Amino acid sequence: MSLNSTLTEVTRNVPDCLAAGFVDMNTGMLLGIKTMDSHPQEVIDLLAAATGDLFQGKNVITIEQMFRKSRGLPENPDEHYFQEIIVLSRNLIHVFIRGKRYQDQVLVTVTRGGANLGMVVTKTRQALSLVEAAL
Repeated sequence: MSLNSTLTEVTRNVPDCLAAGFVDMNTGMLLGIKTMDSHPQEVIDLLAAATGDLFQGKNVITIEQMFRKSRGLPENPDEHYFQEIIVLSRNLIHVFIRGKRYQDQVLVTVTRGGANLGMVVTKTRQALSLVEAAL
């Protein structure tokens, strides 16, 4: 199944899903996106950059290094401490989940704010393996 077909399937399986995208933070590219509603092109254009900032911003990297140091873990630039980030906005739930196969790829889902958060996270986690298999 192609990435775009898989993202369409993600929007069907994640409760109240409005959009699903897949970001490669190494290249800064949005590899694919499926939206149910219209979203401003400016927002879509910034999705990859914003995702990179969330997971690889200077302060985030510093926090990861501090956590590893305080826990006595070895320094490993290929292993990241933060795997999932959930952003709750006024009307939406944004879930960002780092890839398991490729740590620099992120599945993003956007749902209505009234969706069950636990189900949204669970279904997005389940969808990650499908999306990675589509690559």
